[in-house]
Amino acid sequence: MTKPKVVIIGGGFGGLQCAKKLDGREVDVLLVDRNNYHLFTPLLYQVASSLLNPSDIAYPLRKMFRGSPNVRFRRSQVSDIDLDRQRVTTTGGDQLPYDYLVLAAGSESNFFGNREIARQSIGLKDLDEALQLRNHILTCLDKASRSRDADDIQRWLTFVIVGGGPTGVEYAGALAELFRLILRAEYPELADYRPRIVLVEAAERLLPPFAPRLGAYAEKVLRRLEVEVRTGVRVEDADDNSVTLSTGESIASRTLVWAAGVRPTDLAEEVAAERSRSRRLSVDAFLRLDGRDDVFAIGDLASVLEDGQELPMLSPPAMQAGRYVARRLLAQIRNRPLPKPFRYHDKGTMAVIGRNAAVAQTGRLRLTGFIGWLAWLGLHLYYLVGFRNRLAVVLSWGFNYVRSDRPVRIITRAKADPFAEADAQS
Repeated sequence: MTKPKVVIIGGGFGGLQCAKKLDGREVDVLLVDRNNYHLFTPLLYQVASSLLNPSDIAYPLRKMFRGSPNVRFRRSQVSDIDLDRQRVTTTGGDQLPYDYLVLAAGSESNFFGNREIARQSIGLKDLDEALQLRNHILTCLDKASRSRDADDIQRWLTFVIVGGGPTGVEYAGALAELFRLILRAEYPELADYRPRIVLVEAAERLLPPFAPRLGAYAEKVLRRLEVEVRTGVRVEDADDNSVTLSTGESIASRTLVWAAGVRPTDLAEEVAAERSRSRRLSVDAFLRLDGRDDVFAIGDLASVLEDGQELPMLSPPAMQAGRYVARRLLAQIRNRPLPKPFRYHDKGTMAVIGRNAAVAQTGRLRLTGFIGWLAWLGLHLYYLVGFRNRLAVVLSWGFNYVRSDRPVRIITRAKADPFAEADAQS
């Protein structure tokens, strides 16, 4: 008897959980992603701030399922989805038929239509951007150390971070600690200069999804780290030498880091289905696309409404949705009672600001300081994939905590391989 074919597009948090739940079941699963690894995005900022290696937060998808009897992986990029013919087409021209389709392709940086800012800024959404940002920051320090012009030096040492959510707050704190640890010790020629970090948030306070007092605590810690916090302010323009704010202020800087928001990947535009105002794919209470029983959308790609609001573009909703879709698919295939409509169980959210400082909230519980920091460490280690990765991260964190050092301070870039580049597009 032929097993139903399930194609999952996206190896992020939602797609991975769905595939793991279907592992060993009576379906043939094909997991498709343009990268051959699952990326633990909450720790990307630690790669960008020279604390972790890329391999510490990425895990090969083929290795994850190498003992699976029914889950296979394909490194491909999807170019077209034909819902009527139940077929997915890759950029290399391959046709992937399916009986059930799970769309979990995630999101990308949202520049709100400002092309100049998109051109000038560095995002923090994937491993390539994290490595680019690490190289850029270290290069800025080298450039500043060689310059003889005071204004030019300060421009190299000024860093504007856009977005006061968890990513922006965490990276601002990590960058401030990096400079505090290494600048005067390794760049004595810059002893008379102070790096300037400016965190810009359009809302009236930092960490808008958190309780107000947690946002206030985060701002207090960042200011203690000498980060300039600007709330109620937007970035209007940027060029090679400056960043212009909505207040009219021009900040002389060669670095603009974008952590101000995300939007669904372009794959959403390839699907002939209704979209929400946020351009996410509209789904029903069972996470089905247009009420179809064979197509589901989860994670950042899907507009899931609860109590009149869209679920946030975060990993916990995606993971819960991935497991739910797997359960529903198996119930359909087995002709058993279907699960109740999907309901997200919010277990809380957290952000780390620096050494011994973090914020966390779950229900009515609010944590700050050292206790919040310990909770943050434990939760992220728990969800990190792979024993080797957990061990490497614990050792790096421990080394940094005891020795006050960021060990991964190398400027490196791989030469483009035409075979690998072509394969990534197939």
